[in-house]
Amino acid sequence: MKQVLLITDGCSNVGQSPVMAASYAKQEGITVNVVGIVDYGTIGELGAQEIHEIAQAGGGMSRLADTKQLARTMQMMTRKTVVQTIQQAVNKELKQILGGESLESLPPAKRSEVVEVMDELTETSPLDVALLIDVSASMKPKLAAVEEAIRDLLLSLAAREGQSRIAVFHFPGNHGGEDAVLDIDWTSDLGSTRSLFQRLVMKGATPTGPALLKVIDFFRYGTLNGYQTDLGEKGAGEGILSDYVR
Repeated sequence: MKQVLLITDGCSNVGQSPVMAASYAKQEGITVNVVGIVDYGTIGELGAQEIHEIAQAGGGMSRLADTKQLARTMQMMTRKTVVQTIQQAVNKELKQILGGESLESLPPAKRSEVVEVMDELTETSPLDVALLIDVSASMKPKLAAVEEAIRDLLLSLAAREGQSRIAVFHFPGNHGGEDAVLDIDWTSDLGSTRSLFQRLVMKGATPTGPALLKVIDFFRYGTLNGYQTDLGEKGAGEGILSDYVR
């Protein structure tokens, strides 16, 4: 399972539409969740609407949170979208197996077996989470809370039975044309998130759409530079229910 968790506090103002980019991510099998950090002033109706639309287009969830709620919000959204992804896969397969019937149409015993499988898959399915952090100028006083929330999220992911990995990106980059910068490649190492943002040059631009597209390329090719590698992973949830509902 693949997720992008976008953390931002304002409206995008450079490049492609982040809503279109999120829609493209969904087509690629990547869920996009968005957390809007709002404790230093209000995010504004336009920013809140954009956050909601990005998540909706990306098949994920959106939340507005202050820095005190950030860690809990990130953990909750990550887990809920794992459950949501499993449910979507299960419902899709049930329709194929049962000819359009739903989980509720199963006999109680079979339904219970399928629910147990769903619960197990929530904990055991491999999960990749790409954190995409807005480091525009207004985010500067919030980055310490973001770093702490990343560490808490890693602890939460480490408690899962399945393999969980995290990659961390920020945007905009330090130089012109850098829409997203990779800070940490895929890892489960808690120590690698320390002092992520201390040396960043904070800028006012917010190229959310181009940054999302860069992260999508990273999922596809394993790099921000577009050189393809063989990812070849079978989607989680494929062919998982036949033994339980036939």
